[in-house]
This record gives sequence, structure tokens and C-alpha cells, in this order.
Amino acid sequence: MINMNSIVPASRPQRLETLTRDILRAHGVKHDVALVGVRGYYKSTMGKPNQNDRSIYDDAIFLVSPRLYLAFNANTDPSLYGVNEKIGKGLAVLQPGLWLYKVGLHGVSRGRKPYTALVQAAPVEVLRDGGVREKGFLAINIHKGSFHGTSSEGCQTVFPTQFDEFIETVCAELSHYNQEIIPYLLTEQA
Repeated sequence: MINMNSIVPASRPQRLETLTRDILRAHGVKHDVALVGVRGYYKSTMGKPNQNDRSIYDDAIFLVSPRLYLAFNANTDPSLYGVNEKIGKGLAVLQPGLWLYKVGLHGVSRGRKPYTALVQAAPVEVLRDGGVREKGFLAINIHKGSFHGTSSEGCQTVFPTQFDEFIETVCAELSHYNQEIIPYLLTEQA
């Protein structure tokens, strides 16, 4: 069993709101509600020094709207390295860029009770373990992680104690601004 303290930082990510909003503007994002992911946000303080690790919440997701700015501990990588046995392909790493999402159900094909999460609204690009690039609707969702790992075969995951706040706030903001699609800008920590 993994010690929970070793997979999630002691505090939520902290970044100047103006910096996040400037990054969105620089990428042409004009939606009222948007997400910014930062891969490797904690790479100098968690895991192996100066490396973005898998299977820990060393990344960040920021939710931005005209009336709020919230940060969440997140994971933007698969939990492990290797092959996704269910599809016979390398595990997927979502590539940095601007991707479109919408509210939907995660876990529909897993035999578990599906729950509200963010699902692809447009194709994305991944780099699979083994070096193969792929574009399309690849079930790269933004969903709840776990206490014992990040629960990702390529999805973006939010630490479980923060997920309900994340999805409820995203849904409320999308509804308030009459927006169906939420842009997700995935960046890498400098």
C-alpha cells in the first residue's frame, strides 16, 4: 500500500491568478470557464528531483472563470509504464495543448457505477508508451483518482478528496455561463 502522504502534496497548488489568465489569453482561449493543467507542478518537491513522476499527484489543475479561481492537486500521466492490456497499446500520455471537454460519464464500460466527470468533446493527441502518437476520441477523461494511486491509464485525475468540489464547481460555472464545452489547456512546468 502506498502512503497517501507520498502521493499527494500537503497543500493545493498555488499560482498567481494573473499568470494563469495570461496563459489562457496567449493561447486564444475566450471561454468564460476554462481549465489549465500544469504537468510537473511539484516536480522539484515530490518524487524524483526535477522529474515529472507517474502514480503521484505532482501536477495541478486550475479552474478559471470570471468569478473564481481554484486549484486542485492532480495527475496528468498514466499511473504506470507499459501496455494497456485491454486495448493492446502503450499507455497514453496526453500531449500539451488545448483540448475540449464536456460533462459526461466516466466508467461506463468498466462494469462499475459510472459517475459524472469530464469527457472528450473533440479529438486529443497522446504519445503512447513505446513512442506511438495517436489522435482521436481515446477516452482521455478528467475524473476522480484514488487514495492508493492515481487511477489513470492516460486520463487526467483529481485527488479524491477534491474531486467532488472540482466537478460540482465546474458544472455550476458551466451552467452559470451557459457554456457546454470547457477548454483544458495542458502545459508543462518550466
